[in-house]
Amino acid sequence: MSPRDYSLAYLTSRRCDPVQALQVAAATGYQSVGLRLWPNAPGAPQQHLLGHPEVLRETLAAQHDTGVQVFDLEIVRLDEHFEIQGGASQWQALFEAAAALKAKAILVAGDDTEPQRLSQHYGQLCAALKPYGLSANLEFMPWTAVPDARAALRVVAQAGSPENAGILIDALHFGRSNTTLDDIRAIPRQLLHYAQLCDAQAGQHFSTEQMIHTARCERCLPGQGSIDLKGLVAALPADLPLSVEIVNFELEATTPPLEWAATCLKATQALVTTAL
Repeated sequence: MSPRDYSLAYLTSRRCDPVQALQVAAATGYQSVGLRLWPNAPGAPQQHLLGHPEVLRETLAAQHDTGVQVFDLEIVRLDEHFEIQGGASQWQALFEAAAALKAKAILVAGDDTEPQRLSQHYGQLCAALKPYGLSANLEFMPWTAVPDARAALRVVAQAGSPENAGILIDALHFGRSNTTLDDIRAIPRQLLHYAQLCDAQAGQHFSTEQMIHTARCERCLPGQGSIDLKGLVAALPADLPLSVEIVNFELEATTPPLEWAATCLKATQALVTTAL
């Protein structure tokens, strides 16, 4: 792995199908992509590959042709109804697709407000992912049951600190939760598999609706908000892969997907360079 690899996140390439995402990443200098093969809510946008063997074949061919890898797949939400036991698990298709694509990570959200059950389910997910060589990356988000980095660490610890456990740092949620740089530095290196970068106005005064809107519709290019991105990057391992996750409906309305991906990568790399 190069000193700093960059991945084209789903939200940045949300207008692309899996094959197009790989092609855009190759054309603009990313080493990998993230794909959302499971929606973050029933009926929400996603990239359709599960249950479509022809799309999987085309995606594998695009990987071979471009040399771009699939880094992470989205999304597994751990709510009170989560069920992973048994061969008929609804998640089996996602895990098998991840194995076929040689993905490294699964993005996980923690929604269950019962801490013991959440940790138990997280541990079960880690166990289910282990045979596939996948890490379970729990992303803290201030409006969920895992609102900050300290809460994510508690879930992992209460789950028994599985070997393939992970904590995902999204710069947006770092900037809008009570997570500090010391909290980031306190995360053990073995739990960090990648981080997501974008910018926005920092602060803890936003409503849940405002936070979700920014996360899904109105992120800023690095340097255009007030999140301490330089401090965050400096607190992260120097070789940690960075997922460029910048969605902005207004700016994208007049910017083709390839141009948008290139703009996002250039702004991210410029920020990272100044943070070193």
